[in-house]
Amino acid sequence: MRGGARNRSGPAADPRSGRSDRRGFSFTALPAEGYTGDVPAFPIPDAFGRLLDVWADLWSTPQAAAWAVQPWRWPHVADLARMMVLSEDPKAQVGIWTHIRQARADLGLTPAGLKENGWAIAVDEVSERRDAADDAPVGEVPQQRRLRAVSGD
Repeated sequence: MRGGARNRSGPAADPRSGRSDRRGFSFTALPAEGYTGDVPAFPIPDAFGRLLDVWADLWSTPQAAAWAVQPWRWPHVADLARMMVLSEDPKAQVGIWTHIRQARADLGLTPAGLKENGWAIAVDEVSERRDAADDAPVGEVPQQRRLRAVSGD
């Protein structure tokens, strides 16, 4: 290959930078709780059992919210589901893991894949604050109030 930009070449785009602002770059926020919509029908007829379970599991991820509006990705998700089921066989070829790793990145199921697709999993700040409040000890005196200066007399 000659000339031109390459995928994953150079530093990753930073959505907080001025250059990204000028280019209009921002990450698409994906729901932290995962995709809650309807799972599409498996694109290959006569699928059953474990394959449909893996298909449904993949559609419960946050990334599935983006796939739902991009039907052209559905066959790729189906391919990943098939490869994952095939990899469970003890006699499966080792090379299948290379394909699984690449498919997971292409579909945004890895940190690098999320960045490459321009996605970010939204942080549920309300839930974090609620959890922090639940973890706080009840009725305990703050440390500043427990420490008192004592005179050396």
